[in-house]
Amino acid sequence: MPVSPDQIHHITVLADSDTRWKWGALAARRIAPEARLDGRLLRGRATPTARQLSELGIAADSLREMTMRQFLAEAEAEAEAGARGGHHDAASDPDSGGPGVVLLACVGGTVQAALHGLARVWGQAPRPRPVTVTGYVGVVYEKLADGLLLRHGADVVIANSPQDARRFRDVYEGVGADASCVTEAALPFLDGAPYRGPDAARRFTAVFAAQPSVPASREERTYLLRRAARHAERHPDRDVLVKLRSKPGEHTTHVEEFPLQRLAARLDPPLPPGVRLVYGRMGEVLDRADLLVTVSSTAALEAMHRGMPTAVLTDFGVREALGNHHFTGSGCLASWDELDDGLLPRADADWLRANGVGADDPFRLVRERVEGLAARAAAGQLPLPRPYYTPRAAPAYLPGVLARHGLDPQGRPVGTAPPAEDGQVRRFTREFTRNAARAAYRHGVQRVAPVIRRLGEL
Repeated sequence: MPVSPDQIHHITVLADSDTRWKWGALAARRIAPEARLDGRLLRGRATPTARQLSELGIAADSLREMTMRQFLAEAEAEAEAGARGGHHDAASDPDSGGPGVVLLACVGGTVQAALHGLARVWGQAPRPRPVTVTGYVGVVYEKLADGLLLRHGADVVIANSPQDARRFRDVYEGVGADASCVTEAALPFLDGAPYRGPDAARRFTAVFAAQPSVPASREERTYLLRRAARHAERHPDRDVLVKLRSKPGEHTTHVEEFPLQRLAARLDPPLPPGVRLVYGRMGEVLDRADLLVTVSSTAALEAMHRGMPTAVLTDFGVREALGNHHFTGSGCLASWDELDDGLLPRADADWLRANGVGADDPFRLVRERVEGLAARAAAGQLPLPRPYYTPRAAPAYLPGVLARHGLDPQGRPVGTAPPAEDGQVRRFTREFTRNAARAAYRHGVQRVAPVIRRLGEL
């Protein structure tokens, strides 16, 4: 018998970047709005900073940074406590001993490692297990088969549009994998008030939504700033806001080798007064916008959802590497020259429906599937996760995927955990070392690696 959303008391979200935490946490809220939400931030290159988390403004009942080993150890403790009929800690669901849903908002390889690790953990403790959910944070425009097969094994793989649902099922069925996990929804952050047209009480505002790695080169990113400046000069009655994703030194899902802030500081001539660099939540920036411009950011979908004029730039071509090919047929492909001449593109209604924009209750199918699976889990009828990739099916690929997260081919942690440390000095030393190592890693990724790559091109 299905359970209602208010019976899903507890959802744990594992995320490995700020954008994936945003997607995972908001998807969890769409699945069960009143459930306890526990966030687990995977320690790595793109672990979000406190500022990034604050800017997202998503409240969680608990939020902790941890490794994959610690995540699986927590799941194991919850499973053992549930098997004994108790609960692991105050954060646990008193009825089940842990979360009813585990939502994996991570890159594909991390999802695969978590699924193998959780299958091992849950197989050791005979109790109803949580429902596993995963998906994509935005538009899927590259590595479709690779990313999908790494996510296979989750009970629910969310597709952000009818078009994606068809593509996902085709891939799974094409390799003989179970495609019943694919469930149609939409991006969970498509909301906000409908756009009503320019407001006479304020200046017309054009927003350029920046991306960390699209386009990638210094010259192309400088070009975007110069065109924003030219647009402001051509339209002195307009404000032009360049919406930034992160500050220098912070990381998102993709590496930003050339932060726009630094390029703007060196621009000659400098940006005119009509152009400002801004941070903040995209929804709040769109609340005061009249035109959204981007290369391929999902902010375009947010603007289209509101009915706002939206331009997906063709200045660098329409190419798979940029992701703007996804918007062919939308009616929103345009160049800066056309925008300078006054064009205000509007999205095609049929394209919007096919791409999951504008649905009344886009998460209804996901909720229904999760509720049904939760009922099966409560009756002890939900089998362990069975990913497509196994040591037998992919013996030369899977071990490397799992090893990157410290797991052997059976999903067991490799080696032994470090001994527990007590005392303030040891805790301080451990935290200091961890932070120093992370800072060194981020410096290497953002500053040293690009220099080495450029030298290699000489």
